Amino acid sequence: MAATKMQGRGPPAKGIELYSGTYFGACALGGIIACGPTHTAVTPLDLVKCRRQVDPKIYSSNISAWRSIAAKEGVRGVFFGWGPTFVGYCLQGGGKYGFYESFKYLYGERLFPNMNKTVVYLGASASAEFIADIALCPFEAIKVRMQTTLPPFAGSLREGWGKVVQKEGVAGLYKGLLPLWGRQIPYTMVKFATFETTVAYIYKTLGKPKESYSTLQQTGVSFLGGYIAGIGCAAISHPADVMVSKLNSDRQPGESAGKAMSRIYGNIGFKGLWNGLPVRIVMIGTLT
Repeated sequence: MAATKMQGRGPPAKGIELYSGTYFGACALGGIIACGPTHTAVTPLDLVKCRRQVDPKIYSSNISAWRSIAAKEGVRGVFFGWGPTFVGYCLQGGGKYGFYESFKYLYGERLFPNMNKTVVYLGASASAEFIADIALCPFEAIKVRMQTTLPPFAGSLREGWGKVVQKEGVAGLYKGLLPLWGRQIPYTMVKFATFETTVAYIYKTLGKPKESYSTLQQTGVSFLGGYIAGIGCAAISHPADVMVSKLNSDRQPGESAGKAMSRIYGNIGFKGLWNGLPVRIVMIGTLT
């Protein structure tokens, strides 16, 4: 006897298959959405942070900085540099999240299935950030030059790109790549490893599995885990963040990265590597 078809029910809902091409694509899209708009939204914090890293005496406080900029240039001045920020972090976010899940699958499921999970998270995040920073670097270089030079090096992403390539060639867009890796790779390793570990610890402490909580409650746990991770990764990567700002604004023509960093460190000292840390903690905690 042929089986009768159940009435009133359609085919079961089909989600995205884990570790499929669609899954990795969705992760990349999520990274674009998560990083591009959010980094752009905190451009006012980033603008003041970068200027104070390059010249600690330029503003007496963050509030006075925003007041001064707004009085002279209006809201547009407060968000100066948003163009390269948006494009750069859309590309970086897509690469970071897409490749992180790809490498997590490759290392944790295919190559080293018995490896400690935290080690897998660290390896996957470092590999993903290495690639993502290659996409980010040109836009970060233009953003920093725009934000830290007065009068501004350029008024837009297009103008800044043209000026750098005309004077220094394409290589000029990548002269901050090494310190960018030094900033972003430890940042991302701490971010993903701390976030995943913290969220798992929170659910363990609460005593019930993640699936038993509502979407709003899960979001709250993710936000708390992200902020804790953000504080850690902001602190560990801040000296390199200062050096990225300094290199893109103060590196001499023909000067090697190593020689430039040595000269800059000689000028600012160990204390100077921590200029702007409180602002960055607020910024990165919110973004993470």
